Order: sequence, then C-alpha cells, then structure tokens
Amino acid sequence: MASPLPSTMTAIEIAEYGGPEALRPTEAPVPEPGENEVLIEVEAAGINRPDVLQRKGLYPPPPGASPLPGLEVAGRIVRLGMGVRHLKEGQEVCALVSGGGYAPYCVAPAPQTLPVPKGLSMVEAAAVPETYFTVWANVFDRGRLKEGESFLVHGGTSGIGTTAIQLAKTFGATVFATAGGPAKCRACEELGADRAIDYKAEDFVQAVKAATGDRGVDLILDMVGGDYLPRNIEALATEGRHVSIAFMRGPKAEINIQKIMAKRLTLTGTTLRARTVAQKGAIAQTLQQKVWPLLESRKVRPLIHQTFPLEQAADAQALMESSTHVGKIVLTMPR
Repeated sequence: MASPLPSTMTAIEIAEYGGPEALRPTEAPVPEPGENEVLIEVEAAGINRPDVLQRKGLYPPPPGASPLPGLEVAGRIVRLGMGVRHLKEGQEVCALVSGGGYAPYCVAPAPQTLPVPKGLSMVEAAAVPETYFTVWANVFDRGRLKEGESFLVHGGTSGIGTTAIQLAKTFGATVFATAGGPAKCRACEELGADRAIDYKAEDFVQAVKAATGDRGVDLILDMVGGDYLPRNIEALATEGRHVSIAFMRGPKAEINIQKIMAKRLTLTGTTLRARTVAQKGAIAQTLQQKVWPLLESRKVRPLIHQTFPLEQAADAQALMESSTHVGKIVLTMPR
C-alpha cells in the first residue's frame, strides 16, 4: 500500500509577470499522476532560460501543463499513474517536464522519466534533462553532426553550451565555442572545445574561418539570434546547417538569401517544450542508450555552477540573467 502523502506543498509561483521578485512561495495541492505519468518527490530542480522567459510572460506553458515554472527535476517516484510498467515506486529518477519543477512534488510523463545515471548526485541529475534532451535533439538529430565535422556553439558556458561542447567533442567533432571573456573561454577549452572565441574581443566569423582554412564550420547551434544570424551564415561551410533554439538578441534578422543558395545551407530551428510526449520519449530512449553510459563513466558531466534552496528561486534566476555563471544553476528542496 502506498504511504500517505501531504495534500499541499509550498511551491514557487509566478505571481505576476516581471522581474525575479515575481517568483513567490505559494501553497499548492500536491498533484496526482494521470495515465502514463509518475509523481516525483523532488530533491533538486534545474533552472533554465525558458523559466526566465515564462516569468516575463514571453513563454507560456503549453495547454494542460502546470503553471508553475521548472522544466527538469530529480528525485524519487512516490506514485505511479495507470499504465506505467517500466518504472517503480522508490526509484531514483530525473525527468523532463513541461512545468511544475519548482516544487517539492512534480508530475512527469513516464516516457520522459529516466533512471538517475549511476554515480550522479541528485543535484547533477536535475541538471541533465533539459540541456541533454535539447542538445541531442538539435545537434545530433536535427543538426546531423557527424564524426570528423566541425561545430560551433554560441553561449559556450551556458548549460546548453557546456553540454554541447562535451557531447560534440566526445562524438568526434572539432568544436568551437563563443564566450564572453578569457575566463569563460578557458572554461570552454577545459571542457573540450578546440578553440574558444571571446566575442567581446574577437570577430567569431574571422576566427572560425582562420581556424578552418576559410572553409567555415559544418554546424552552428545558435541561442543568440538577431544580428548573429547573418554572421552565422558567413561562418558556415558549404552544405552547412544552422539550428536556432533561442533568440536572446531578438527573433528577427535580415539575411542574404543568395548566400544561403550559393552555399546550399540548411537553416532550421526547434523548441522542445511543445513537442509531444511520444517525441520527447523517443529522445529519452536514445539518450539512455547513447549518452547515459557517457555520464556514468564521467566522459561527459553536468557542470554545476551554484545551488540555491527553493525559497531563493528569485536569486537563482537573477544569477542566470546576469550571465556570469558557467554551467547549471540548481534549486534544492527543503527536507
């Protein structure tokens, strides 16, 4: 018989759209898992840029998702919904969710819930789902990065950037990354980047072309958008691919279509949150097969910059917005 659970919990809500101070504690009901879902008693939850956008009113949760922020959690399963067969109560797991992570209990779709990789702490495990799902889906699935190719990621010290550097290098690519300042560039190279480019002091287009004999790179993963897009087109090699996953400098850009045609480029982009459970479940299966062994052998690792207790979620998001961090910021739950 399942042990009793509390009926309510203290979670973090977005009280109104605005700055970090809009994140406030609230009493909320402990959610119930539906069909093919599990209820996780959360120990740690990752902070991500989409959480900040949601707080500002720029990235609403999809229909049916929890209005609470938080897209990735780690903890223990305390309830199984109908139809869940491959998971069990008491199992330590991490999960990609569409909302609700800033809370002591969170419902997750079973296909998006994976066992904690052996050897990882709960804090480390909570820093895995959003970034690893995103990087795999965009660098390897949509971006089609292959061994021997060259790859550029912007924002190399972000959660996405630190993950992309490690995975691309591990799978045999030559890796370039942009970052702001010498210290951040050193961090990128310590993670495996062959060349880190200080965008505050260098032109990344010239740096990439100089390093590749004027050829350019095969794939760019871009979180910057705006005026970076035409520059990225310049930095791509013939038959190159460009994948947009965010637009910190704006969603609009003016580009020269003739250059896309002449180099036979592919420009694409995705979001992860709105994909179906089946689609995200397929990514989860691939990660468990191809990436979990790398995490367990420590060939790749989530890089934790700082942890905050749940009640300091506003401070955690303020740190993320400062862009002074290297790697992931994680919330821990009161016990």
